[in-house]
Amino acid sequence: MKNVAMLLFPDVLMLDVAGPIEVFSIANRYLPGDRQYRISTISSTSDTNVRASNGLHMLAEHKLADAPTSFDLLLIPGGPGAYNGEHGELLPWLRSASAASRRYGSICTGAFLLGEAGLLDGRQVTTHWNYTERLAKRFPNACVGTDQIYIKDGELITSGGITAGIDMALAILAEDHGKQVAVSVAKVLLVATKRQGGQAQFSPMLAEVAREESPVSRAQHYALENLEEDLNVERLAGVAGMSTRHFTRVFARETRLTPMEFVQGARIDRARNLLETSDLPLKTVAYRAGFRSVRCMRVQFGERLGLTPAQYRHQFG
Repeated sequence: MKNVAMLLFPDVLMLDVAGPIEVFSIANRYLPGDRQYRISTISSTSDTNVRASNGLHMLAEHKLADAPTSFDLLLIPGGPGAYNGEHGELLPWLRSASAASRRYGSICTGAFLLGEAGLLDGRQVTTHWNYTERLAKRFPNACVGTDQIYIKDGELITSGGITAGIDMALAILAEDHGKQVAVSVAKVLLVATKRQGGQAQFSPMLAEVAREESPVSRAQHYALENLEEDLNVERLAGVAGMSTRHFTRVFARETRLTPMEFVQGARIDRARNLLETSDLPLKTVAYRAGFRSVRCMRVQFGERLGLTPAQYRHQFG
């Protein structure tokens, strides 16, 4: 029997807890007794009553002081308490428990707790798309992936936002007991064992453009207002009142993108919005977003989102 432990802490996101636990719980229906999962919960405090971020309460099986520290799998969920809370005595426990466990990992922003414990240094990791930049800045020695649903790096496995914890748990289940058991559990949960595309399909390609007047922001706003036109670096540099070479250098410094990467990202975001909110034909969507053709739009969607425009519309429209 494999023992799986889930850490609970004040302001934890309940879905991060429930999703993966249900995967292993349902898996037990398909497994003989000696191969099933023994699931336990551990409170990060001296109180087993833990209040989640949605206001509901969960009762942990163990307090941190009397909790075991060796598991087949130790999971750290996310939530505001993971990146905003004070964690004191939890961090040494996390270091000890992760070292003694066969595998450990995080769901969503639970990666911040692992980072505070020094467990992300030099590792390939991910978190919810809205927090990847924050995670990278806070723990610069971690190699933060921005698109993967989950990332396995040796005994460490980290996942993106909320339902990605289910994807991760299904992958662990398949590794432990084979693909067929994972498929059976996925059918019960009405999810796919392997999701199409990565986290990029949920996140905008571009951050909001600054409103402050500057040569770069002037060029950005011009591009956003004229995506249907034939935009190139020379034209944007002219709008900014700079030489092409100087504009390219300044643009990259201020946005961490080349001018044409910005334009392509803006076109994908425009197309995504049209696919989500209208029934316009793909040819019209491509034109209004500034793509030369539906084929060009399809190529860009495939490279950046891992989906075709039609698949994207089916999923989010």
